[in-house]
Amino acid sequence: MTIELGRPSAHVAEVIMNRPEALNALSTDQLRRLGDAATQLATDDQVSVVIISSALERAFCVGADLKERRGVANDDLRRQRRVFQEAFEVLRALPVPMIAAVDGFALGGGFELALCCDLIIASATASFGLPEVGLGLIPGEGGTQVLPRRIGVNKSADLLLTGRRVSAEEALSMGFVDRLEPDGTARAAALELAEEIATNSPISLRAAKRALKEGADVDLTTGLEIENRAWEEVAFSADRLEGIEAFNLRRAPQWPSWQESRR
Repeated sequence: MTIELGRPSAHVAEVIMNRPEALNALSTDQLRRLGDAATQLATDDQVSVVIISSALERAFCVGADLKERRGVANDDLRRQRRVFQEAFEVLRALPVPMIAAVDGFALGGGFELALCCDLIIASATASFGLPEVGLGLIPGEGGTQVLPRRIGVNKSADLLLTGRRVSAEEALSMGFVDRLEPDGTARAAALELAEEIATNSPISLRAAKRALKEGADVDLTTGLEIENRAWEEVAFSADRLEGIEAFNLRRAPQWPSWQESRR
């Protein structure tokens, strides 16, 4: 098994990469399994947060499986690329918050996989890099587009054009790692954060993520319109009524949207 789908708690799901012989290198089969897992999670209304992690200590994911690509004909490479694109598209489109828990290497497509997530938690020994230019390639799953939107063009150029690796500490200072944890504790920290996030209204989490993503690259007027549509969706929901009632009664909310999705 190269991809495992776990459920640490009722409203937190975890996609676990487990291909130790290749440090979780992304083969065609691995990407199909990732895409299938993401498709399954996208339709699960009980999931409020998704974690992407590795079962390995040495690596989150070292990128594309270059042994699989050796000697591959152009037509086969195009077909494989479509599998990669489809899997990454489904991952980026997941409507719930996503957290990457990075221990060890996150290189090439592995780095891009982490960039699919809303938050990246890294252990102190994690390292990141986009080495594609040294292989006669460029990043092809969002590295040239998602990373600049996260940290800016100049910092991205430093990584993209040199292909160098950066430590977790430098990644935090550059701004694409959100939290830095002691060695070997990224997954535990991600689980703790996921549980904290999952206590919030499910429809509010989805609306907030959608407003963030859709408003990231538009003018302020358009962005405020996007925010208003998302606000109206949640403001007139049963979750809003429950949230205010729970606040006033000083109790934990029991979100109606969870109950409705079980029916």
